[in-house]
Amino acid sequence: MTESRTTPAWRLARTERHVALLTLEGDWLARETGLRDRATVERILGETGDAERLSFNSSGIGDWDSALVVFVKALRDAAPRLNIDASGLPQAASRLLALATEFPERSSATSAAREPLLARVGHRATDRWRGTVAVSALVGETVQRALVALTGRARMRTVDVIDLMREAGAGALGIVAIVNGLVGGILGFVGAVQLRRFGAEIFVADLVGIAMVREMAAVMTAVVMAGRTGGAYAAQLATMQGNEEIDALKALGIPVYDYLVLPRVVALVAMMPFLYIYACAFGLMGGLVVGVATLDLSPAAYLVETREGLNGTQFAFGLVKVLAFGALVALAGCHIGLSAGRSAADVGRAATSAVVAGIIGVIALDGIFAVCADALGI
Repeated sequence: MTESRTTPAWRLARTERHVALLTLEGDWLARETGLRDRATVERILGETGDAERLSFNSSGIGDWDSALVVFVKALRDAAPRLNIDASGLPQAASRLLALATEFPERSSATSAAREPLLARVGHRATDRWRGTVAVSALVGETVQRALVALTGRARMRTVDVIDLMREAGAGALGIVAIVNGLVGGILGFVGAVQLRRFGAEIFVADLVGIAMVREMAAVMTAVVMAGRTGGAYAAQLATMQGNEEIDALKALGIPVYDYLVLPRVVALVAMMPFLYIYACAFGLMGGLVVGVATLDLSPAAYLVETREGLNGTQFAFGLVKVLAFGALVALAGCHIGLSAGRSAADVGRAATSAVVAGIIGVIALDGIFAVCADALGI
């Protein structure tokens, strides 16, 4: 049987010259009876006249929820001059009203829209400068602590570095093999289609070998690690920030860079060369499979041409790039994680931002390497 509800009602009376008493009755439930509109609030305030204080009598109230709190808050917001005495309300409603008053609604969007254009530009520039300074400080601190770590005096645990290396290395073998194998196969197929027109099918091996060793193995591995490891670093540190674990480390005098940032940078940078060699092997294998399957080539001829097309300079160039990519991905994830907010939503935003920043940073840095290589004739 459905319980019947009583419509909310109120009566206003003057108890003293400047004091008005608002008697509330009925069930104040948002789902059942809805919220009171602005016209009702204005009508009640109009009846208060020259009253300076408004008190409540809630003895006739049945069930209530946020509808009651919203109603009282609307009275308070509409008449700031009027002293609202909430002591006559239910105790729980008084506490909720106090919380609603203590934490007013944010109006940042409205204030930003009213802010002059020059001020908005200045604030944006200041924020970007602060971010640049924070990143520079993180890079400098990491380099400084890395030099200290070479002497064995860094305050980081070896077991943490080993665990992070296992997660970044062995845990990524599957995805690195799949991505680079497919990329090698795609390069081999595209090269086979184009070079067949000129009767130069054998040079597919050179195309796949140079492209994988010089560019694609390093870039694709770094992109995979940005999505897999960089995002994980940001999420881990953002969670620690929300749980106040980082504040506890600072309070205990434990260097955050040594304990949290440096092990992650060292682990990822140390594993990137191995992942790069692993990616090159699968990329060349993918090109070999496609080249042998689509062209009239033997595996021996393909491998011989690949060996003649590659040299140590190509591998050295790829290794330098992949080391820089690893440091960039790790630093981006750590920086975004340490600067994240303290809510659960901020953890997700930090992970997403770290992945995006890592991928964009890898591609931009690869462009810089390409320009430098062309200038140096590599």
